[in-house]
Amino acid sequence: MEQRSIFASLSPLDHRYYLANRELFEKLGGFLSEEANVAFCLEAEIALLTVHARRLYGEDAKALVDAGALRQKVTVELVYEEEERTHHNIRALVNVMKRFVPEKINPYVHLGATSVDILDTAMSLRVGGAVREVVLPLLWELEERLAVLAEKEAETPQVGRTHGQHAVPVTFGFAMAEYAARLGKSLLEMEKRCGDLRGKLAGAVGAYNATSLLVDDPQALEREYLQELGLEPAEYATQMVEPEYMLRLLLEINTAFGIIANLADDLRHLQRSEIDEVREFFSSTQVGSSTMPQKRNPWNSEHVKSLWKAFSPRVVTFFMDQISEHQRDLSNSASGRFVADYIAGFCAAAERMNRIIESLYVDRQQMRKNLDMGGDMVLAEAAYILLALEGDSDAHEAVRKATLLCEKEKISLKEALARNEKLWDLLDRGLRDSLGLDADTFFSDSARYRGKAAEKAVKIGRRYRELAAKRREK
Repeated sequence: MEQRSIFASLSPLDHRYYLANRELFEKLGGFLSEEANVAFCLEAEIALLTVHARRLYGEDAKALVDAGALRQKVTVELVYEEEERTHHNIRALVNVMKRFVPEKINPYVHLGATSVDILDTAMSLRVGGAVREVVLPLLWELEERLAVLAEKEAETPQVGRTHGQHAVPVTFGFAMAEYAARLGKSLLEMEKRCGDLRGKLAGAVGAYNATSLLVDDPQALEREYLQELGLEPAEYATQMVEPEYMLRLLLEINTAFGIIANLADDLRHLQRSEIDEVREFFSSTQVGSSTMPQKRNPWNSEHVKSLWKAFSPRVVTFFMDQISEHQRDLSNSASGRFVADYIAGFCAAAERMNRIIESLYVDRQQMRKNLDMGGDMVLAEAAYILLALEGDSDAHEAVRKATLLCEKEKISLKEALARNEKLWDLLDRGLRDSLGLDADTFFSDSARYRGKAAEKAVKIGRRYRELAAKRREK
């Protein structure tokens, strides 16, 4: 075929993102390209012909159905050339296939099937294979890196943030454990949904009309056919496999996409000049701005979020493809082709996030500086809780007023609370009982008030690191 420059292609996936993810996209191409589409449809046709030949000729079927030769001879070029004449993709495949099949089994090519028996079955094979062989290994690699980061930074003090405001202390490992936990559960669900994709051989309306003319038990024929391909039949089919099998897998991929985009957004904000707690890798030749030489933009994190913005809305189309009038219409034939683009866009984002986490610089000193920025005000919650435990029914209001005094007189929370001798004594007693610390010591280091952040980070990090390692060994 004519060789075209990749820069003549229309989709950024085919030039910009291909160049950035060449190995990854070539793996996906083995399942999701148009060449792969024809190849997997051919596999479905070979499986059907094999079952027919085995029922007719027993062990001689292996010699009659030369699968290896068919895979070599039935090319995407020949099929597309034939489609120019037939204007029907599966009939074109069948016509080309019949050229290379022995005469005695030639009539059994595609016999009893409708085009969507082949297309939907092949789609389950293609998407299932892409997720199992490419998407999940990529994501488990990212999951392992997140889990390792959570463990490594489990003790690193960081201020917690709610509504963009300083809240109470956490650790950076705890913050990363959130994403390890969320993504890890999503991957387990993705594995489950990937293993539940289905195929069919139920004919033009799903009622086995055609195959009922061939055998007494058409559902047994369907099971035998799908066993050749490693699939189970859909519980119910029209001309199409129930769309929810594929939909649920795509929705789980979209869930993982959102988790990765959320992580990207958090990392982007942590790289703001006034926060500056982490940094993406920036090479010695990299340029951050065409006019401001000093710029070190968090462009990778921004890119992940931007890809999410481009591809995540396509989930609406997946939902729309649930609907087909009566036993089938063609309103999903064009839209369904873009599932490949969606998975490729998702993988481009996941691969970029992998690179971000792999080389992420964590500035522990800056995290500590930011935590200490507000002095001991982040301990206001602790003061309120301890006072309440000591029987002060007005504890929240007392501490709130103390914080207002801090702001007005530019003093520490410790100083404001200590002005009330009764409150300070209650705090001191509560701290000695609960933490074994006196009040002076506790208020001298806000990082002590971190709850179970470090322990939680270690527990979650270890769990998902071990789980990811097992999955990657398979």
